[in-house]
Amino acid sequence: MTTLIAPPRPAVPGPAAPARARLGAFTAESTFIGRSFRHSVRDVEALLMAIMLPTMLMLMFTFIFGNAIDPSGGYVDYVVPGIILLCAGFGASSTAISVSRDMTTGIIDRFRTMPVRSGAVLTGHVVASLARNLVATGVVIVVALLVGFRPDATVLGWLAAFGLVALYILTITYLFAAIGLAASSPEAASGFGFILLFLPYVSSAFVPVETMPEWLQWVAEYQPITPIIETIRGFLMDTPVDDTVWWALGWCLAILLVAIVWGGLLFRRKAGRR
Repeated sequence: MTTLIAPPRPAVPGPAAPARARLGAFTAESTFIGRSFRHSVRDVEALLMAIMLPTMLMLMFTFIFGNAIDPSGGYVDYVVPGIILLCAGFGASSTAISVSRDMTTGIIDRFRTMPVRSGAVLTGHVVASLARNLVATGVVIVVALLVGFRPDATVLGWLAAFGLVALYILTITYLFAAIGLAASSPEAASGFGFILLFLPYVSSAFVPVETMPEWLQWVAEYQPITPIIETIRGFLMDTPVDDTVWWALGWCLAILLVAIVWGGLLFRRKAGRR
C-alpha cells in the first residue's frame, strides 16, 4: 500500500519587527534642551548664586575699593565689563557639575538605549546654560546701571557687546561641559571649574595691566580674558578697540572649537556612542 505524503507548505513569513527609527536632530535637541531648562528652573539656588556673587563683587569693588582705586568715582564704569565675565563664569560652572552628574548617576546608560544623537545631551546642557547666563548677565547690567554705571555705547556698540558676551558664554559653557565629562565626580568637576574662575582676576578686569608687577603683566596681557574684557569695555564706553576685537574673537573661537572636539571625544568614549 502506497502512502501519500503531502508536500510541505511554504513558510509564511511573520510580521517583521519594526526597525527602531532614529529621532531627528531637532527633536532630540529640543527634548534635551527642555530637560535642561526644567532642571534650571528647579535649581533656583544655583541661578540666584550666579547672579548674587558677581553683584556682590561689583558692589564691593565699587563702594569699598573704588574710591581708593579711582577717587573720581568712575571706577564702576571700568569694573562692569569684568563683572559681566565673572557672572558668565559663575553661571557656566554649574554646567560642569550637571554634566558630571549625568555621567555618574547612570542616566546616560538609559539615554544610550534611545535612538538619539549622543551629542544632543551636551547640546541641551549648553543651550540651557547659555539662556540662563544671558538672563543673569542682564540682571547684573541693570544693577550696575542703578549704582552708577553710565556707558556711552551706541546701538551698534550695545549689539556688538551683547554678541561678544554671548559668544564668550557659549565658549566657556562648552569648556565647562567638557570639564564635567573629564572629571570623575561632580565634586571634582566643581574644583576644576573653580580654577578657571580665577582668570578674570589676573587680567585687566579690576585694575589696568600696567599697574601690576612686571612679571605678572605678561601673563595678564596675553591671557584670553584681557582682550575680551578690553573689547567689551571699548564697545560699552564707545572707545577704540583697535585689534583687541580680533584677539577676543580668535580666542573665543579657538577655545570653543577645542572644547567641542574634546567634549565630543570624551562623550563618545564614556557613553559608548558614535
